[in-house]
Amino acid sequence: MKKHVALLIALTTCSLSFIPPKDQWISLFDGKTLKGWKVGKNADTFSVEDGCIKVAGPVAHLFYEGSEQPFKNFEFQAKVKTTPGSNSGIYFHTAYQEDGWPAKGYEVQVNNSHTDWKRTGSLYNIQDVKEVYVKDNEWYTEQITVQDKHVVIKINDKTVVDYTEPANAERPTDMKQRLISSGTFALQGHDPKSVVYFKDIKVRKLAD
Repeated sequence: MKKHVALLIALTTCSLSFIPPKDQWISLFDGKTLKGWKVGKNADTFSVEDGCIKVAGPVAHLFYEGSEQPFKNFEFQAKVKTTPGSNSGIYFHTAYQEDGWPAKGYEVQVNNSHTDWKRTGSLYNIQDVKEVYVKDNEWYTEQITVQDKHVVIKINDKTVVDYTEPANAERPTDMKQRLISSGTFALQGHDPKSVVYFKDIKVRKLAD
């Protein structure tokens, strides 16, 4: 009898060990430093202030370079706060580059009142959003979900973009790498007048 009980316990333990955890979120920002992130030109555009990544300065991009990358299928979330007239963006499936606008991957817009009409949540130059769903100086949640060729962007849980990249998608020469692939994330510093804040930046990988 004892042998049977021991075997049952062993089998139960093994079975439980294969149950995937319910919450697999990975924090990308520790709230104190830019550890795990890398920026090339104009590094002073990014700083940490009051537990947030503050973006304020000349054009620059902050790339996540932690050991969890690359990311292919995922759910990404960040809390974002814009200020009047500011512009920024969140890139995915991108790759580090020293200078210039990231050539690889897609940009998800952060812009509630800048002169550029493409507003927060736009899959920039692919499926753009004209409506303004959130206000400057207020925190909101920006969520990006990528599953295979399917991209869903939500602002405060409201879906604003639902896009499926077509097979053999054709892009202009200056956007030839704006395609679903895999890579990392980047935050954009757009111009010296754009002040934007990010916090609670996290991601969880989805099955391929």
